[in-house]
Amino acid sequence: MKRRPNYLAGFGSLVWLFLVGLPLYVMLIATFQTRADYAANGPLAFPEHFTLDNYINDLNSGFAQYFLNTVIVTVSVVGIVVLLVPPLAYSIVRSRSRTTTTVFRLFLLGLAVPSQAVIVPMFYVFSKAGLYDNLIAVILPTAAFAMPVCALILTGVMRDITPELYEAMTVDGASSRRIFFQLVVPLSRSGLSTIVVFAALQAWNGFLFPLVLTQSAETKVLTMGLYDFQTEHGVDIPGLLAAVVLSMLPILLVYLFARRALVQGLMGVGGK
Repeated sequence: MKRRPNYLAGFGSLVWLFLVGLPLYVMLIATFQTRADYAANGPLAFPEHFTLDNYINDLNSGFAQYFLNTVIVTVSVVGIVVLLVPPLAYSIVRSRSRTTTTVFRLFLLGLAVPSQAVIVPMFYVFSKAGLYDNLIAVILPTAAFAMPVCALILTGVMRDITPELYEAMTVDGASSRRIFFQLVVPLSRSGLSTIVVFAALQAWNGFLFPLVLTQSAETKVLTMGLYDFQTEHGVDIPGLLAAVVLSMLPILLVYLFARRALVQGLMGVGGK
């Protein structure tokens, strides 16, 4: 049978493409214009003379230090999550005790607690501990708030592993540690990729914790460094958008390479 073209769906796709592509066009085009040309021609005008000065000025004005601090925070948060969440999810899936179930439910209460509700107590604790204006003060709460979602995702993935595989390795005399490293971890790669991407996104885009728990330029991250383009005389929009482009490229590359595993891991949250 000959299929009829769906003109309505095609029109809707074009409208969606326009709505998504226009902001990207405005952002990218502005980064290749000078501040004077952008103010004179407007955000939709195509630049008459391309320039890379916005990117060069960003890299020479402390952006590299902000980028390095953000990388340190992101790598540390991902390391903490990957180190703690898989053993936690494995014990939740394999344990039959009521205590483990209760602890897991209490652990998931973190999903219902917004970071804004505890930022003042955390500020007090980190100030008394001498960790204020330190990257550790950003790393620890970011990892803590990412762990409940990561644990929920990974437990759903691990529950999809058939019990026969566990029983087969147990009959062969495998210990719990060997089952974890040789069976559970290889079969949970999609879930591990998901929690890595999720934790990296939370750390890379974090704003509240760096805003409240850091102060000096040495501990600034990218989300706070964007404020440098706003002065009392106005906003350097081309420079700001160039910094936004530079800051989103690393996490965009991570998502592009891990998007399939991310979708597969999220689909396994509820189990089969």
